Amino acid sequence: MITQKRKLNFDKALALASRAQQFIPGITQTASKRPEAFAPGAFPDFIERAQGSRVWDVDGNEYIDFVMACGPVTLGYCYPEVDHAIQTQLARGIIFSRPGALEAEVAELLAEIVPSAEMTRFFKGGAEANSAALRLARAFTGRTRVASCGYRGWHDQWAVVHTPRGIPHCLAELIHEFKYNDLQSLETLLENDPHQFAAVIIDPVSAETPQENFLRGVQALAHKHGALLIFDEIVTGFRLAPGGAQAYFGVTPDLAVFAKGIANGMPLSAVVGRRDVMQMATQVFMTLTYGDEQLSLAAARATLNVLRTQDVCGHIWRAGRRLVQGVKQIIEETGTPFAFRGVEAMPAFVATQQFAGKPLTGEEQNCAWYYLLAELAQHGILWRKHSLILPSYSHTEQDIDRAVEAMGYVLSDLRDLLAAGKLRQAVPVTDLPIGFKRL
Repeated sequence: MITQKRKLNFDKALALASRAQQFIPGITQTASKRPEAFAPGAFPDFIERAQGSRVWDVDGNEYIDFVMACGPVTLGYCYPEVDHAIQTQLARGIIFSRPGALEAEVAELLAEIVPSAEMTRFFKGGAEANSAALRLARAFTGRTRVASCGYRGWHDQWAVVHTPRGIPHCLAELIHEFKYNDLQSLETLLENDPHQFAAVIIDPVSAETPQENFLRGVQALAHKHGALLIFDEIVTGFRLAPGGAQAYFGVTPDLAVFAKGIANGMPLSAVVGRRDVMQMATQVFMTLTYGDEQLSLAAARATLNVLRTQDVCGHIWRAGRRLVQGVKQIIEETGTPFAFRGVEAMPAFVATQQFAGKPLTGEEQNCAWYYLLAELAQHGILWRKHSLILPSYSHTEQDIDRAVEAMGYVLSDLRDLLAAGKLRQAVPVTDLPIGFKRL
């Protein structure tokens, strides 16, 4: 198999970007989809259509996609069962004056699949669902502080720690971060402010794999100090296992938040959890007009039924393993400044800042990122930096092998450029953007 490198034409995309930037700050609504998050000028900025594991940009260029809309599309683009469910529901109505039957049906499905899902509240995005879970925990415990490990989204109470501009500083007093795989850092937080923590919230897996008994240790510490354990399963849900990371690792939280994989790309999120905690939702004010929007719930029902009847997660693990093993071998052979971390169903592709035993400057590593993404795009592969690579149920072995082969060409050329000190000349952008960094 030979991946054909081609010179990409972005004429339509450049014209569209020029128009979009006049009316949309940052060109798009999602920080991790802005041009600076990839390789500006050498990477597709606008997608026109998608099918399975592939996307086509507005200039007609085709790619195998390993970004998959930043995670929601676990089954694949335009997955037939999901599309049919959306089309059927569209003929019946999008939203009603009273609840539709789908709310209860999807909540019941979640209770069958997810260990912690005795009851469910639906939302639209991951950030608001995380905020809702914390509000429930505060109401249930009567406490205010939260211990957090991981990325929680853009809402004030989470973003104040890392991106505080425009957020009242007083909120920073209520959120306290601890380190992944470091139980002592959590215990110190909880002991320094006894009886103050409403919840401990954590991404069960992200760029690291949990050490043995780490998640169980987090659960024990939370409960010892009277706090609820919340799993942020926005990414891990319906990817590691149908029941999420909690099913895969055998640790059941008090509350859990799901979003990305729940409806294969339709906007839906959910807070699930213990019945006694979830019942607080009838006393705490949490409401949204579109919480029972029927197209997304129909998509969720179809997605969850596929997950129940087909080996979706097993396929994703096998695809990720094949990809990681192939690319890791190339990285080892070339010594290029990248690495895979985390778990193979959602491997994190990160920078190592090292080449030939020497540290790279920030600019050198940014050049390496730009070169990698731009060259992979010319080979028909969409990749991303500082984040997770996300194979789907629609990715075939041939897709994976094409990506590994393309990596072989690109990383070999990158090694030669680094060794010759000529990488900077090979990157046409003078002011390299850092872009959105989630990990």
